Amino acid sequence: MKIGFIGMGNMAKAIAVAASDLYAYAPTKDKLINNSKEIGFNACDTAIDVVKASDIVIIACKPYQIKAVLDDIGSALSGKALVSIAAGWTFKSFEDILGDKVMIQCIMPNTPAMVGEGVMLFEAKNSLSSELDNYIKDIFSALGIVEVLPTELMGIGGAISGCGPAFMDLMMESYADAAVKYGIGRDMAYRLISQTMLGSAKLQQVSGSHPAVLKDAVCSPNGTTIRGVAALEKNGFRNACISSVDAIMDFKKNS
Repeated sequence: MKIGFIGMGNMAKAIAVAASDLYAYAPTKDKLINNSKEIGFNACDTAIDVVKASDIVIIACKPYQIKAVLDDIGSALSGKALVSIAAGWTFKSFEDILGDKVMIQCIMPNTPAMVGEGVMLFEAKNSLSSELDNYIKDIFSALGIVEVLPTELMGIGGAISGCGPAFMDLMMESYADAAVKYGIGRDMAYRLISQTMLGSAKLQQVSGSHPAVLKDAVCSPNGTTIRGVAALEKNGFRNACISSVDAIMDFKKNS
């Protein structure tokens, strides 16, 4: 199937690498041409050209730009599939504008998709055929894991997996600062911390063990690790993590 992109940022580039027979439009023409040479897609002059050439159109522009884009291409989308990777847009958001003549699927990816370790949240409510549903999931599964959530849980799912990389990065930076404080070089510190985080996550995935069980296995009686854990608890580590998600959900609720 022919796939078209409207917008060609980092996330769209990651998806494009996993697919073939591609078309794309982005307003910055020079950057679009350079990306087309790197990835191998066909650069189009307009968004309408992308829609006409494609069976599946992936909306990969900023959320605030989508309404204007749909005003331009809406009539040309009839009978085609529209996939959105824009935060905050749901099946109903698109259906209210496009009606029932367009097949719609909303997806929330995250930045680790760029290295094949992403989380791809698919909104359960969609209007894809079963063939297209499987085809699109196959493309996105090349970028990480695919999970399906009901519409009412897409917000919290996006808060965890979409915003979560920034929290992980902040944690890596903090522990790297601690390593530097005690004499380890910055580059080495980042290698140690990022691999430790990667390995700990992989161990949980592969073993299926509760994180508390894995934590307990590292905490010897009267040892060093339990003192570090106690210090994190004293400083409200768990509460800070939960509060960061509360702040996101409060913002979404009030915006």
